Formats: sequence, C-alpha cells, structure tokens
Amino acid sequence: MYALRSKFPFLVVTLVVLTLTLPSCGGSPKRDGTDGGTNDPDGSIVDGGISEGCGDGTKGANEECDDGNTTDADGCSASCAVEDTFVCPAEGQECVQVVVCGNGRIEGSETCDDRNTESEDGCSDTCQVEPGWSCPVAGTACVATACGDGFVAGFELCDDGNTENLDGCDAQCKLEEGSHCPVPGDACLPTDCGDGLVQGTEECDDQNVEVGDGCTPFCKREPQCTDGVCLAVCGDGIRFAPEECDDGNRLSGDGCDADCFVEQGFSCVEIELEAPEAVELPVTVRDFVAACNVTGSDRRLADDESGAVAPFGHRDFQCFSGGRTGMVGDVLDVDGKPERIANDVTFSDASFSQWYRSDNDYNRTFATSLTLPETAVDSGAYRFDSNSLYPATGIGFDVEDCDGAPCESLHADGNSAGPQNFHFTTETRWWFEYSGNEVLAFSGDDDVWVFINDRLAVDIGGVHGREDGSVNLGVAETATNLGLTAGGIYEAVVFHAERHTTRSQYRLTLTNFVQAPSDCTDECGDEVVSSREVCDQGTNNGLGDGSPYGGCTADCTLEPHCGDGIVDTDFGETCDDGLNLGGAASECAPGCQGVGSACGDGVLQTDAGEQCDDGNTTSLDGCSEDCAIEID
Repeated sequence: MYALRSKFPFLVVTLVVLTLTLPSCGGSPKRDGTDGGTNDPDGSIVDGGISEGCGDGTKGANEECDDGNTTDADGCSASCAVEDTFVCPAEGQECVQVVVCGNGRIEGSETCDDRNTESEDGCSDTCQVEPGWSCPVAGTACVATACGDGFVAGFELCDDGNTENLDGCDAQCKLEEGSHCPVPGDACLPTDCGDGLVQGTEECDDQNVEVGDGCTPFCKREPQCTDGVCLAVCGDGIRFAPEECDDGNRLSGDGCDADCFVEQGFSCVEIELEAPEAVELPVTVRDFVAACNVTGSDRRLADDESGAVAPFGHRDFQCFSGGRTGMVGDVLDVDGKPERIANDVTFSDASFSQWYRSDNDYNRTFATSLTLPETAVDSGAYRFDSNSLYPATGIGFDVEDCDGAPCESLHADGNSAGPQNFHFTTETRWWFEYSGNEVLAFSGDDDVWVFINDRLAVDIGGVHGREDGSVNLGVAETATNLGLTAGGIYEAVVFHAERHTTRSQYRLTLTNFVQAPSDCTDECGDEVVSSREVCDQGTNNGLGDGSPYGGCTADCTLEPHCGDGIVDTDFGETCDDGLNLGGAASECAPGCQGVGSACGDGVLQTDAGEQCDDGNTTSLDGCSEDCAIEID
C-alpha cells in the first residue's frame, strides 16, 4: 500500500474513496445527503464515488465558487465564498475584480470614481461622494456643489449656508475681512485682533497695538528689515524672493496660495492695476500727560517729584518751545526707534525714549489708521490732511480716572474742533519696492521725522507752528544717501509728536509709493484645472471625444452632464436630481439612471446580479447582453 501511495497517489486515493462510498446494507445514498454518513466532511454531496472539495476546481453544491485553490483575496476565499468586489464567472477559472476604486468607472456601491483614491477632493478613498461635492462625470475631478450649501468644499474658504455678502462669508464663499467661520453652515463670527488667536483673515496676532514689531495693530504681518534688507512676508502685496507671487493676502484658491506660491493652473504677474481709491496705513498712538503747567488744568507730577504716582507727568510735553533740527540721530537705534541727540527742547535721553515705546507708567497705547485718498485719478499721489488730528480724544487719559478726576483735561482746539486731548505721539510704517520716482511730503506742527531704510530723510523736529518737509527719492544723491537700490524692498516710517495745546495739524502725501500686488489669472485651455475652472481639456475642449454631453466648454465649464439637475433624455438620462447617489440618499442612481435600471445603462449594479455593464446589450465584446462576463 505504501508503494502505491508513493508511486500512484491518485490511484490510492481513488481506491480509498471507492471503499468509502460502497453502499451500506439497507439502501442507496440519497442526493439530499439525508441517509446518514453520505456527506463529505466539507458539506458537499458524495455521489458516484467523487468528492467535490473546496479548491478542487469544481463548484460543489454548498460552494459559491471554486477557482482551484484555497487562497484568500483572489476573489474566491479559502472557504469557496465569493469575496467582496469580485465576480467568479466560471468554476476553475480566476475570479474577476469588478469594483475597483480609482479606475474611473462607477461600480458596485461606488457613488463616484475620479481615477484616484485620495480623500478630500470630492471622492473619498472608498469612492463615495464627500459632503459638499458633486462628481458629475466618472473619471474626472469632482467639483464643489455650490457656494451656500453649508459645506466647505473645493477652493471655498467658508460656507455659511447662503450667498449673501457682508455677513463674514461672501457670495463666492471667500472670507470677508474681520470674520472667521469656524462651523460650516453656521453664521460667521467676528475676529478679535489682540486676543492671541489667529483666525479668519488675520495673518498674525501678537496681542499688542505696536507697529514695527512684525504684526500690525490690525493683525497683518510686517516685513522684517535689517540693515536695509527686508525679508519677504507672504501677504503684504509685494513679491520678494523666494516668493513666486504675492497678491496681498494669505488665502489659497485665488491663484497665489497661503505661502505665496503660484497655484496649479494659474499664472501670476505684477501688472499696473487700477489705482485704489485710497490707501490705509496702520498707526500706533501713545497718549501722555504733561508735567508742566497747562492753562485750565492741574499738571501731573513727574516721577521724581514728591508724592508722584503713576501715570507720571511727562517733562517733554508742554514744557519746551522752539523748532529744532538735529534732535535725533541719522539712523534708527536697534529697536527701530529714533535716538536722541542732546538738545534744549527735550528733558533727557530717558524721557525721549518713552515717546515711541509703550510704558504704563507714562503713556497709554492705542491703534488707529490713516486713510489717504487719491488726490486725483491715476495721479499716484495719496494724501491725509487734517487741521485737527486728535486720535486719543475719548479713549486716552481724558477718560481715565486719577484720584476722582480725569488724568488729563481737554483743551480747546485752535481750529474750532471743540475740546480735545492733546499731548500724544504717532508712529506709522509701510513698505515699498523702490522704483526711483517716489516722493514723500509732510506738513504739520511739532516734531516730525521720516526715516527710510532706517536713515533720516525728513527732519522738522521741535515745538513749532506748521512747517513743511519732503523727500524726493528720484534724486540720485538722495537715493545714494538712503542706500536705495531699484527693485529693493524698504521700510518707511513717520514719527510725529503733538506736545502743546495749540492746534494739531498733520498732512502726509505719498506719491508713487503704492505697490501693485500680484495679479493671478487662470488659463483655460492649458489642460490644468484651476480653482476657478470645472474642467480644462486644453485646446480640445472636450472630454475624450469632445461629446456635447459631459464635455468641457471653451470657457472651461461643463456642457450638459449628469449631476446638473436637468434630465437630459437625449443623452440617455432617465433622471437627474443633482445628487445621483442611489439608495436612501437619492432617488436617482449614479450615471443618472433610475434605481434598479436595466443591464446596459453603463452602471455596474452587483446587487442586481450584474457582473459587468459596458453601456450596451451587445454580446461578444467582453460583457454579454445580460451583463455577464464573457470567457474566451
């Protein structure tokens, strides 16, 4: 017996089976296996001396398939059950995987297929349509369904469930200034610049109102400049290496992304844009109380006087008279502030250092802005002009209590503006790309210094009536003295002080300082789908064969297609509810066919018994007329 088993194993097994299947006394085996002892251990029927075991290539009565092996994950499992996403058309043959996410066809329980298995692009990694998206054409990119549907999708930055402007999220689902929209579908909320949280359109939040520290009082990032070299800051509207673009914001989806790189499908250039109607500059205001006698009020004691308590009176306010040049050094100090040169119109180096530094013992700090309207259409000149500049009135020491009375009294303005809060300084900064035609002009009373590239450009210091000063950066000698090179990025800063209770006049004119940010445009026809396009098939402007159904128009929008909510019967649609998900989610199945549609609709429905569906009922093309896989 051993020799037969070694040399003729099949013969030995056959003999054994014959022995096991001899009829016992009392009758013949029944085909239903109810005669006791006639079933194989795997549950298949024993008949005629042959046992049909799983993996032998013959499909037994209790087997769903048999591909000739007992290997899992090949379509027919080790227990001869058909595995999910497979069909097994013939016994002994390999099974076929018919549902493959990422192959560009909607199959089985899939509701989309965009030829990849990445999520967050509208079609998930399991080929299911993601909320807020529509995937109208199998094999192509999904698109955001619509701004206002309550889902943030595609290149939307917010979606508050409507298409209204001025509510935080505009009609194109872009964030509006001063808002953030944390919960899609819910109302947007105002941002709070100064709370330390960077939200919405904020670029930074350092919880202070200082200019020149990297973050403006309005939570916009500032370039950092050292020794005349400014590092690029994405979002400031000036492109500087290594930026590819800078459109004045840090929002993606508009051609220039949050890191100032050109987005797919766009090109960005700096062009001469239409001049803005006005320019707004951030300003830091510091309010002081005079230490010298002021008509109609009691002065505050200076810090070294007996009985003095903070806030102390400041010895540089209301204490000196006379205009002076040469009060400050030719370059800013390490903190970016003017440095005092000994003079007879300020008390000391220490007192002067407090002018443009916040110190609760001596001043109160606030943020405001200067709005400079354009002086004439396309003039390139912008001007702020006021004969009554009092930014601290109503928010400074005039409303702060000191021993039961205001810390500072109001005084009549010499230009009929009523009682005002005098004794303050202002500091404003901006950055520009030097072209060689910039002109800055200033007119006002009391101290003004303008620094460009950290170097003194305008000096009209001291306590005086209205005086004028200007600097023309187009003069070669001036540019050389200030260290300016064409194309470089430089900082300009105006330091100002109002030290006496006699008027407060301020005029600032900037000519050709306004820098055009990057203008980014997408190119329909470049075969790259940008955030503003639904499709882009290059010069062909069609999907594959250029069919008018599901095709791509000349302006990169879709022709009539499944998912547009219109039943296009001329193109074989039987329904289109805009979703076309089938089942409980939609009354229309993928492919714009009614749920349970017949073989030949191009949508594989395995739950209806289809093994394939190539969109026709023709045999001999791999998929038969009854949607069964054809085997050669």
